[in-house]
Amino acid sequence: MKSNSFVRSMALLAAIALAVPAFAKPFAKTINFAQAAKLGKSELRAGEYRLEIDGNKATVQRGKQVVAESEGRWEDRSTKAAYDSVLVGENGQVKEVRFAGQKRVFVFSE
Repeated sequence: MKSNSFVRSMALLAAIALAVPAFAKPFAKTINFAQAAKLGKSELRAGEYRLEIDGNKATVQRGKQVVAESEGRWEDRSTKAAYDSVLVGENGQVKEVRFAGQKRVFVFSE
């Protein structure tokens, strides 16, 4: 009887653990591009944008208009970022976004 109760408890805990990410709020932050960059197929001019990350989908807005969308993944780094920053590759493509005080970064799919 105790074994059956234990199995049920573990199954319930597993179901809750899997459901929690589904209820997570999207992460949103204002970011600044010092220079023009590309995100996905979109060209972004230098300036201020609103970045919203919901799961593995990132949306970039300027004002109320969505100007770019791309997919990516969260990765952990060994140290916390000192400030918000956007890492842009040699070809002008945005590679990742780092957030002040956090070890995790959002890495964009290529």
